[in-house]
Amino acid sequence: MTERAGRFVAFEGVSRIADGDWAAVSRAAWRALEAGAPVLVFEAATGRVADLDPRDRAAAVHAAETAAAEPAKRGRPKLGVVAREVTLLPRHWDWLAQQPGGASVALRRLVEAARKETSAAADRRTARDAAYRFMQAIAGDLAGFEEASRALFADDLDGLSERIAPWPRDVRRQVLEMLGQDAGQ
Repeated sequence: MTERAGRFVAFEGVSRIADGDWAAVSRAAWRALEAGAPVLVFEAATGRVADLDPRDRAAAVHAAETAAAEPAKRGRPKLGVVAREVTLLPRHWDWLAQQPGGASVALRRLVEAARKETSAAADRRTARDAAYRFMQAIAGDLAGFEEASRALFADDLDGLSERIAPWPRDVRRQVLEMLGQDAGQ
């Protein structure tokens, strides 16, 4: 089965049927599809529709059966470290060599510091774009979609909440969750 990283959400019509990693969500989506239900799977972080690969159908069922039978693996977990080439000036390499832990540790620290400095506006814009993609795919035909979209892009969360209030609960909840809002409605 093609394993994908991140969190996914599956909807059968306007009802959320699964939320979690790719394996769990794709299994639930395949079960609903086999029952003849209309299903859309979304990447939670981007709001993009994730395609189900028909070749993964049997693998999803097999993975569910074997997951319970496999004992937990021992040893050090895979950290996902990827080696790539970095081109720096000699003075940069000299500075990195003098840092505690060496160049790799120093570069990781610098990257993490830069990630923390990412503006809140950029994070809000990313969340807004993801919520819009989701809304467009699943709620584009619902009453108030245009008004809700305008409120979303105007950063009017109260107006958005008001305009999506008549929408199905799971759709409303997903939009608000994608925006980092309390979706306990």
